[in-house]
Amino acid sequence: MAIEPLFCVDGKKAIVTGAASGLGRAMALGLAEAGADVAIADINMDGTQDVARQIERLGVRALPIHVDISESGQVEQMVETVLREFGTIDILINNAGIPPVGRLPSHQMKQESWDKVINVDLRGLFLCARLVGQKMVEQRSGKIINIASISGMLVNKGQAGMSAFCSAKAAVIHLTKVLATEWAPYNIKVNCISPGYMMTPALQDVAKDPKRLQQLIDLVPMGRIGEPEELKGAVLFLASEASSYVTGHNLVVDGGHTAW
Repeated sequence: MAIEPLFCVDGKKAIVTGAASGLGRAMALGLAEAGADVAIADINMDGTQDVARQIERLGVRALPIHVDISESGQVEQMVETVLREFGTIDILINNAGIPPVGRLPSHQMKQESWDKVINVDLRGLFLCARLVGQKMVEQRSGKIINIASISGMLVNKGQAGMSAFCSAKAAVIHLTKVLATEWAPYNIKVNCISPGYMMTPALQDVAKDPKRLQQLIDLVPMGRIGEPEELKGAVLFLASEASSYVTGHNLVVDGGHTAW
């Protein structure tokens, strides 16, 4: 097969959670640019509508959906809506998540802060994978890409209040391997991407402090913070036939941060 068709997702039907902004927005646009119809699922409906308009200008279908992934009923409704409108689900980008809550060290962290992060970043991700996975098992094909983080591989230097977030992202990496092995017989590939520091809305406050921003940059061999658009290539690789023999893999996109 020629190289270019390997990376084509023309006509595929995708869900991207947390797609109203940041990494999710960039990945949703990347899939649409490569020909996929995309369901933009997020708790922020204004953002989903904006991304949907951008996608439709590319000549493919966009489906904005309001969903809180920590609520199983809303996840079920999301899956039902996509199946009704698209007929199938070929690709799931499990991206929705929240940053650390409270930023307190573990001995001072409130239980509700821990629960909130775990409920979205781990439990919500599993709910989406499980319900979409059921449909993919029936159709005996599919691609699931979970968005983890380098925070699941190392402890973020100089940052307090990371225990729930780091634990959730480490669990996402391992859950990816479990699902990959369970669903391999059904021709479902499950992989994850671990981004490093990216210039998303969640990093905007840090970016306002030149000293703090430089501390983060100093952790990266490439000497800069990544841009959300730099995930497009990784997503297209894992969502397309280019990765037909790849499953259970954690693709790190971090400018070399974890190589130190």
